[in-house]
Formats: sequence, structure tokens, C-alpha cells
Amino acid sequence: MKPDSSRPMDHIERAHLVEPGDASHVIHRYPAAPEFEGLLQRFWIPVWSVPPGREAPQRVLQYPVALLVVAGDYARFYGVVSGLSTTTLTGEGWAVGVMCAPAAGALVAGGPMSGYTDRYVDVAEVLGAEGERLATRVRAAMARDAHDPEAHAAAMAAFGDALRPFLPVDDDGRLVNEVVAFVEGDREVVRVAQVCERFGLAERALQRLVHRRLGLTPKWLIQRRRLQEAAERLRGKPASIGEVAAVLGYADQAHFTRDFARVTTMTPGQFAGRHARGS
Repeated sequence: MKPDSSRPMDHIERAHLVEPGDASHVIHRYPAAPEFEGLLQRFWIPVWSVPPGREAPQRVLQYPVALLVVAGDYARFYGVVSGLSTTTLTGEGWAVGVMCAPAAGALVAGGPMSGYTDRYVDVAEVLGAEGERLATRVRAAMARDAHDPEAHAAAMAAFGDALRPFLPVDDDGRLVNEVVAFVEGDREVVRVAQVCERFGLAERALQRLVHRRLGLTPKWLIQRRRLQEAAERLRGKPASIGEVAAVLGYADQAHFTRDFARVTTMTPGQFAGRHARGS
């Protein structure tokens, strides 16, 4: 699934570091129903077919949100992967996942998200018997055609019934949603102090909020947005690494290169070269 270079990447594509020429899967995407505003963002349903003996690693610069995913052999609640999230596809199959809003993770987990950073648990560990019912209902829907919209709707309805009790979102949840939207929506935000000023919060109070609700730091939020935009720009029209670093607000190219390579395991030049060859 190679991005169309004739148009800007959308909010999802910029985070998904699809290998050039990867045709291992298709992803059906659906927005969450309006009633779940502030709690859920979107559903994604990947359907994959990988030749025997081969693997298709899927790498993502994950957004600062919890995920719930049900597949044929697992049902999981995921915290945020602070580095590069990698899922390796093999064989044939499909799964149904929901991308929460930033507020939702701590509500579903029943406590701070800091204990779930870089890890996942069985969905029943956070939802109890309702998690088991969710997995059963989703798998019943998955017994149908993987590309059937009615099967998708049935699976999403199961998620909705399991997660509706967490509405309405609490005040801290609404605040962390706004903080994340502010950081992700404004390229000029490059310092934690700017976030503190926007929301009238002391830095320590902001750190506690983000750590409790997301399991992360405010600085991580800013860096993740910059790296996602960097990955988008490096897959677009040719630009020098220095130009990309400058646009993203880095003081120098070396600092940008270190940040990018530490998370993606490739330098910006290597990443751009790989995608140029695949275009």
C-alpha cells in the first residue's frame, strides 16, 4: 500500500511508516459515532494476506492514545509505545481495533496509564467479563467475509456497547484531549512552556496530567508530532535534511538526525532514500 504522492498524507498515514511496495494488507477505516466524541476516535480493520514463509512488519509512530484490538487469537488493551511500534503480519487474517481519544485510556484501565506504557494486557484484565463478551461478539462478526461492511458494523457495535459505560468523559480527560490537540495541531509548539502558557498550568501540573492520563511526558508529545511530520516530509517532494529540520523547529540538523534515528532506527537520509526508491 504505497501512499499517493500527489496529495498530502492524512492524519493516519503520516504515522504509519508503510514500506514502499508493501501490498500485504488493506485497512478499512471508520470514524467513531458522534456519541463517543472525546472517548473514541476511529476504528480500523486490517485485512492481510502474506505469502507462506514471509513476514510483513508494520511500523507505526503511535499517537498518544490507548488501543483496543480483537483478532482471532488475542484481544488486547495497548498502552502507548514510546518508541516505534512494530506488528509483524504473517499468513492470512483480520482484526478489529479502536483508537481511543487521549482521555479514554485511564478510564478504561481504571487508573493511571503510566503502568501500560510500552506494554499490553488482555482486554479482560481491564474490562473484566465485559471484555470477554466483547471478544466473543467481535469474533462472531469476524466469522463473516473480512470485507463485509455489515460484519464491520457488527464488530464496531460490540466495541461501542463495551465502552459506552465510560461516558461522559471527565474534566481531566477533556483537558488532556485539548492538550494533545493543541500540540498536534500547531507546528509552532516546540517547548513545554508554550503548552503551560496556553492552558494556564504550571509545568509540574502539566507533567502530572500527561503522565497520569497518557503514561508519557509533555516533551514526548511535542517530539512525537515533530517526528510524524518529519516522516511525512521525507516521503514527499525532495527536500534537504537541513530544510526539514528547520521547518520542524530544530536548532540544527544534527539534533534532528539524532532524534529521528533513535526512534525509527534509520537516519533521515536513509529513510528518505528508501522511500524515494519505492516511489
